[in-house]
Amino acid sequence: MPSTALSSTTLPAALVALPGVYQPQADTRLLAAALADEDLGSDTEVLEIGTGTGALALHAAARGARVTAVDVSWPAVATARLNAWLHRLPLSVLHGDFEARTTGRRFDVVFSNPPYVPAPDSRPPSRGPERAWDAGPDGRAVIDRICADAPGLLLPGGVLLMVHSGMCGAEETVDRLAGAGLAAQVTATASVPWGPVLRSRRSWLEQQGLVAEADEREELVVIRAQRS
Repeated sequence: MPSTALSSTTLPAALVALPGVYQPQADTRLLAAALADEDLGSDTEVLEIGTGTGALALHAAARGARVTAVDVSWPAVATARLNAWLHRLPLSVLHGDFEARTTGRRFDVVFSNPPYVPAPDSRPPSRGPERAWDAGPDGRAVIDRICADAPGLLLPGGVLLMVHSGMCGAEETVDRLAGAGLAAQVTATASVPWGPVLRSRRSWLEQQGLVAEADEREELVVIRAQRS
């Protein structure tokens, strides 16, 4: 699999973010590079699950796609709508759970940078900035839901792109998607320094066997799955 160089050139410039909204980082840029390889046009129906600032959704909209973005955070929804207005790009931004807000709809491309950081609490937080990254003890609380729902969200030939940490189990994600009937594989990886959230949880992560004592870098993976 290729290792993708991280670059901000594929993301909109001058994005604003309300307090507590996840701003574009290494995982965002890695997913943007993967999205740049997909064929998007005026007939392409696109869904982003967990839009944050709307950076990736706007990247797709700038290429002509019809984009729906969903987020459970009201500050994120407001931020994405504001950025769409500032960049004068058409973007439908919906508040709520992605399953509830997409009932009966299917898309050509679905992409997500979901919460994936392992956290001691068994339930993901219901408020606060941690909603953008905390995802239960194995980091898979949202990942597994996307894997299960992907076949019903995709049109024939449709593609899912998802980025997450390697410590969440890239092989498990590929296996779950394959078990759901999709052709799935890891298409890109990147190694990045630990951020403050992981550093603050080092002892707990070591106790869970998710990292080694000497680890200071995190592997990010992009997984691409396609419906036949």
